Amino acid sequence: MILIFATNNLHKLDEIRALTRHRIKILGLSEAGFQGEIPEDYPTLEQNASQKSWYIYNKLKQNCFADDTGLEVEALDGAPGVYSARFSRIGELQFPELDVTEGNIRKLLTLMDGKTNRRARFRTVISIIVDGQETRFEGIVAGTITNEKSGTRGFGYDPVFVPDGETCTFAEMDISKKNKISHRGVATNKLVDFLNQ
Repeated sequence: MILIFATNNLHKLDEIRALTRHRIKILGLSEAGFQGEIPEDYPTLEQNASQKSWYIYNKLKQNCFADDTGLEVEALDGAPGVYSARFSRIGELQFPELDVTEGNIRKLLTLMDGKTNRRARFRTVISIIVDGQETRFEGIVAGTITNEKSGTRGFGYDPVFVPDGETCTFAEMDISKKNKISHRGVATNKLVDFLNQ
């Protein structure tokens, strides 16, 4: 089976391919010949994942899936949530001088400064469309936000998130360990089980 993953994020592609153990041929958007932006303008992860997968399915007429992931921090009333990828470019506190990932982390740690409740969770929603039928899967991992960055692996907020039951951040773990417990790993394993049926 060939599936198009509606992303150009090479880190996400690597993680998904590792999780599926390469049993399914997964193409990124550029490999599938798609250029351009995908709309992503809804207020929930579920709606955005669905919007992206339907957009690519209708454009390329091939089975595909999309994900949307957010970091939801209790002390910030669930922010950055659906805005996680562009957190540092919105609102009153912005860091345009930094690349977006560094800016996102800087903003998060700045807003969390002095807060004792550092509980948070990563949540991933995957929308897959096979032969015109959509199915969704969710993966959640709870944990805490650190006071400073630690680790160089992974991407996004990985250097400042320690999952429950662990003593190191996602960015300090090798990819195989992260994939066993991560939000994307949980959602992707549900996706793989669905495809194996």
